[in-house]
Amino acid sequence: MSTLTDPIADFLARVRNGTRAQQPEVLVPYSKIKAEIARILKDEGYITDYSIDTSGAHPRIKILNKLADRSSAIAGLRRVSRPGLRRYVGADEIPRVLGGMGVAILSTSRGILSGREARKQKVGGELLAYVW
Repeated sequence: MSTLTDPIADFLARVRNGTRAQQPEVLVPYSKIKAEIARILKDEGYITDYSIDTSGAHPRIKILNKLADRSSAIAGLRRVSRPGLRRYVGADEIPRVLGGMGVAILSTSRGILSGREARKQKVGGELLAYVW
């Protein structure tokens, strides 16, 4: 069994690889933060759905990609804050991804939020990833 130093980067890499390979579904190991990121991807319309599969020895998250005309709704994913260099932003410093076409994902004191929700609630936090 291998240990990961950055499970969120692993999650994003698996989703990125699945979308580029046009796989209809991607399986990733379960954690609460990964499930919350998957919820944001679903709410923002980047994936069709996600579910938590507890049938095996270790729970997994099954992500159903949104594929249309042989292309995915996710054009790119980028990890921003990482274990070696954390990046924190205030409520008024939350970046707009691609001029509002993408979404920033933040870990705040009120949970994992999209940049739009964090701006609306006037709360800052750790900038986890960009999705476009």
